[in-house]
Amino acid sequence: MADKILNENITKQVKDAFDKQLSQPVRVMYFGKQTDCDYCADTLQLVDEVAALSDRIDLEVLDIEKDSAIARQFHVERAPSLVIAGRDGDQIQDYGIRFAGIPSGYEFSSLIQGLVLVSNRDSALQQKTRQSLKELKEPVNMLVFTTPT
Repeated sequence: MADKILNENITKQVKDAFDKQLSQPVRVMYFGKQTDCDYCADTLQLVDEVAALSDRIDLEVLDIEKDSAIARQFHVERAPSLVIAGRDGDQIQDYGIRFAGIPSGYEFSSLIQGLVLVSNRDSALQQKTRQSLKELKEPVNMLVFTTPT
């Protein structure tokens, strides 16, 4: 097995945050593929290390090609990708949170925050923002792109 991606200090910080902030189960759906995927192995290792820090997080490993029907259901088009969803028994609640590529560097804190938000089933948006969103008449697909440079 490769060396751990998360060092002892980061692991402790994330575990402490999870112990204090995670309230309900979360399903992390990892979509990778066996060939032509530069960051699949690293992404899987990273998310596996993160999921191991709390019994409220479970990891489902999927192949974007072999599990193409599930990938389409969750609107996943590239590997590696992550879907952060709520879990209630066998029911999966999709909150639309996706990561394409490895969530390292600045994106790592977004991954941890996404897990906390989904676990608490609350977006943490202000009431004014929630009201504005209720007034939308059509679906909105918002994409946020970041780079670790």
